[in-house]
Order: sequence, then C-alpha cells, then structure tokens
Amino acid sequence: MLACCDALIAAHAEKHGLTRREIGDEMLTLLGAGHETTANMIGLGIAALLRDPDTVAEKTAVFRGDDDAAIANAVEELLRYLSIIQNGQRRVALDDIEIAGETIRAGEGIIIDLAPANWDDSVFPGPDTLDLARPARQHMAFGFGPHQCVGQQLARAEMVIAFRTLFRRIPTLRLAVGIDEIPFKNDRLAYGVYELPVTW
Repeated sequence: MLACCDALIAAHAEKHGLTRREIGDEMLTLLGAGHETTANMIGLGIAALLRDPDTVAEKTAVFRGDDDAAIANAVEELLRYLSIIQNGQRRVALDDIEIAGETIRAGEGIIIDLAPANWDDSVFPGPDTLDLARPARQHMAFGFGPHQCVGQQLARAEMVIAFRTLFRRIPTLRLAVGIDEIPFKNDRLAYGVYELPVTW
C-alpha cells in the first residue's frame, strides 16, 4: 500500500513539478484542515451540548430523533455558535473600498475575524444563546466566497454522523467535571478541548 502511495505521489510531483517537500507540506495542510478542525468541532460541540446539566436531555434530543433536516440544522447552529477558527483571516485590499463608513486603501492589510461575524446580533438575535432550532445556515464558520473551506460538506457529514451516533448510543452522556475544569485549546489555530471527561 505504501509503495502505491509513494508511486502516486512521485507521478503527481513529476507531472506538476512539485517537490516531495511541497507535496508533504500540502498533505500536512490537508490533514490539519481536514482532521483537526472537525475533531475539535466535535469535542467542542459535545462540551456545549452537555454544559448545562439541566438542559442536556433537551439539547441532545434532536440528535436522538429521526428528523435529518433538524439534525443538519443543529450542526449548523453549533458551527455558528462555536466558530473554531478563532484568529482573523489576513487579507490585503486590492482596491480602495469602504466598509461601514471606513475607507480601506488599496494595499492596506485587514484582518477579518469570522467568530464575531457569527455572533452579529443583527443577523442572529441572541447570538450568545445556543438555539439548535435557529436557522443558522448563513454563518461564516467555513469562510465566505472564494476562500470557503473546500471540505465543508465532508465536515458537516462527519459532525452529523458523530453527534447522531453518540447521543443515540449513549443517551445518558454527561460531563464528568464542571465546564470550568475542561482544558480548552486557547493556544491553537483551531479552538477545541485538550480532553473532555464524560460519564453516563
């Protein structure tokens, strides 16, 4: 199997003029973007759903149900609410533009932070409330326009499968520690949890 992968990589490198290092860098990027983000989102989502012991049954009920649209919508709200990419995307203006009365000149750098956009109360009333019935599809968790995450549909499918399977198989799942005892990844590109002690 490894020999086949090696041959495919070598053929791709030769055809496109990429070095092994460049291919390795791309593979690491894909692994980080395709695994780390979704894994962190699942851990954070579970923490958010189990955070308040009094509402766990209510919040996880959607994932134990059979309404595929409601489950997909709940995942969109979790994406909006949690926004695991917590650092700003850096861009350079190509032309002078005006945004909300501020002029950004061509060549100036700007930082676009997606998390605050997902908590904009003019778009999402009561943004600090996790409302799994909220129609949150217009969130910015995957970016916007040409810079959107190319793996977003896979990430959505993985989250639907993970949350549905987990809460159907272990409906009594609870946090084993208080939310303030969970070690959060505040020092990483993708926000998440280092560990999530649970019980049932």
